[in-house]
Amino acid sequence: MRRHSQSRAATEANKLFKQTATKPATDYEKAERVFHDNRERLKAERLAREAERRDRSERTS
Repeated sequence: MRRHSQSRAATEANKLFKQTATKPATDYEKAERVFHDNRERLKAERLAREAERRDRSERTS
C-alpha cells in the first residue's frame, strides 16, 4: 500500500502549528484544575458508596 505524502504547503503549515508555545498556567487555572479533580474524585467515591449500599440492600432483600 502506498502512502501519500503531504504537499510542501501542508508540511510547512504543520510545522508552524506545532511551534505554538505553551504558556504556564496561571494561579487561577491551577486552582480550577485542582477543584475539578477534587470534585471528580469525590463524585467517584460517592457513586461507589451508593453502589455498595444498593448491593447490600439487594442481598438482604
